[in-house]
Amino acid sequence: MTEVSAGLGTGRASVGAILDFAWTAGEFTASEAMATTTLTRSTAIDAIDTLVDAAVLRELPNARVAGSYRAGRPARRFVLASDLGVVIGVDAGDTHLAVTISDPLDRTLVHHRTDLDPTQSAAARRATILDQMAHALAEAEVPREAVLAICVGVAAPVNRVGVSPPHPEGFWERTNPGLADALDEWAPVVEIKNDAQLAAIAEGSAGAAVGCRDYVALLASERFGGGVVVDGHVLHGAHGGVGEGVVFDHIIGVGSAFGLRYALQDEVRAGVESGDIDADSAVGRLAGEDRIDPRIVLTAASAGDGDALLATSRVGATLARVVGVLGSMYDPARVIICGGVAGSIEPVLAAAREVLPTQLHLPAPEILASTLGAEVVSIGAVATARMAAREVAVPLLAERRLSAAS
Repeated sequence: MTEVSAGLGTGRASVGAILDFAWTAGEFTASEAMATTTLTRSTAIDAIDTLVDAAVLRELPNARVAGSYRAGRPARRFVLASDLGVVIGVDAGDTHLAVTISDPLDRTLVHHRTDLDPTQSAAARRATILDQMAHALAEAEVPREAVLAICVGVAAPVNRVGVSPPHPEGFWERTNPGLADALDEWAPVVEIKNDAQLAAIAEGSAGAAVGCRDYVALLASERFGGGVVVDGHVLHGAHGGVGEGVVFDHIIGVGSAFGLRYALQDEVRAGVESGDIDADSAVGRLAGEDRIDPRIVLTAASAGDGDALLATSRVGATLARVVGVLGSMYDPARVIICGGVAGSIEPVLAAAREVLPTQLHLPAPEILASTLGAEVVSIGAVATARMAAREVAVPLLAERRLSAAS
């Protein structure tokens, strides 16, 4: 409420209260708004009329016109205007790009997901991201002037002004190639966020952490990275580096921030080399491929294949060490494994649950697989952009319209 009221200026608290109420109310009457906001009837009606004049609220036909009126004076009904603008959520991963155009409430207009060349220069990557966003807006038939808020998730720590710190090999600067500056004029609110933090927001709003105040969303497919929520707050840090996966390079028994796809691949090849996995078996023959699809190994393990179960049990032990570190550092109630691999990861999780209690002194967190799939970062980006529209962009829009009318 405070942020909404602040966006409307001094003396506009009642207008801010009605606007805040309207976001989740759907169709409503002045009486319903009064009951929730505790405003007096005259104050509530004045605020509603102000927002109707600003075309932020729309008055609906009354009950008599709608055909449901029976007796008494029909109540005026209102709803948040449907044409306030759009928000954009972007998942700019190392090897993929997903762009979503949505309305500020709950409707997706356009969603595209494409592969990215991880060897692209920073300039080429930035141009690709901007081009794909412009293409998605054109497909949605929405002008750029209608964009209320943008949130972009990147595979890098990001500080509070959207800038990533330097990386020894330039990886963070390439995955976040000056996006805050490049998008500055695209919308009233532009947020660049770490992808794991957006995964945590997605899990808390629509996934396995709904109602949980202490959890870690662990992106685990390509590289490990954790979005950490403690006491209901997403932890950030001075440079946005809370949960950064480089720590796992230094953990005995983990040794790398590379994620579960690479861990499964390495364990299959190591098993064949040691003779623990038959080189002529279905799983063993995968070792000769340039890239092992983890879903093949996971599906085989779920079907009871002994070689696949051996590989997944060893990866489960590695995951248990990762979760043990997170459990000791942040004391979460849940650790949610996120990313495209999550849908078939249960054999690894079952093995990790067996080992986990030995990895920390605190009670072991529950390990769960995300149900949000490969789109978890996109979901978090859209949710964040919608919140920015609600708290900042639409109040500013109302303020501009009110000022223009006065």
